[in-house]
Amino acid sequence: MSGFQQARIDLGIQLRQLREVAHLSGKDLAERLNWQPSKVSRIENARQTPTEDDVVVWAQAVSADPGMVDNLIQQAVGLSERHDSWRARHKGGLAALQEDVRDLEARIRTLRIFEAGLVPGLLQTAEYSRHIFQKVRRVYEAVDDVDAAIRVRMQRQEILYDPHRQFRFVVPESVLHARLAPLDVMRGQMDRLLAVTTLPNVEFGVIPFETMLPATPLHSFAIYNEALVGVATFTKDLLLRDPDDIAFYTRAYDDFAGAAAYRDDARAVIVRVIDELGKQSADS
Repeated sequence: MSGFQQARIDLGIQLRQLREVAHLSGKDLAERLNWQPSKVSRIENARQTPTEDDVVVWAQAVSADPGMVDNLIQQAVGLSERHDSWRARHKGGLAALQEDVRDLEARIRTLRIFEAGLVPGLLQTAEYSRHIFQKVRRVYEAVDDVDAAIRVRMQRQEILYDPHRQFRFVVPESVLHARLAPLDVMRGQMDRLLAVTTLPNVEFGVIPFETMLPATPLHSFAIYNEALVGVATFTKDLLLRDPDDIAFYTRAYDDFAGAAAYRDDARAVIVRVIDELGKQSADS
């Protein structure tokens, strides 16, 4: 057994003991956290690596001693920093990763996303998602649960229709042109973006090609409320809580958002992309 797996087992045992001391069943805890009960089981039985955020909300739900929580968080951080952590996470399945994101989104009231390379997951069509997940599965040698991952991603999108939540997205126009799926799928994805821009609680911005970028779009990031920033890299998913980090990414988002076009202007960019896709399809 690898040291990584043993560390994951140890953390799962400690989290289970906290739940039991609080006299909660796995189902009870899942309901408090708005998780699927299967996620509690996977973490306790070392079939899924808990994120730092998972540990924080778990500890809050069972009223754990603050001193113990710090130690558990350090264990979770240590697991995420292990060399093989990305491989272990993806081998647990793409659907499980989508459930992690859904659990995080369920606790937010305001979400701001800058996406540098692809259409944000909350705005993707099922067909576009399929091509994204197939690429991810190939790169990370993940288990073949693409259909399950798509179902969870589509379930995640129900949150967009909650009028008590606010969603703000900014993408460079290059995202709309990136050929990550066949032409017909790309056209369907652009139609979806046209529809979602009409939702009253969704702000969708596009930075047109002709607009100078305020900074180099090195990577994507998401700001959850004002308390957490998620940054995805090729090998790690970082969750940043330091106030300085949050302030930095907030300024970065505001810079990109300030350069973006919105509403009718954004829809005009999307329609231009649809026209170009139509021409490419006719020429092929």
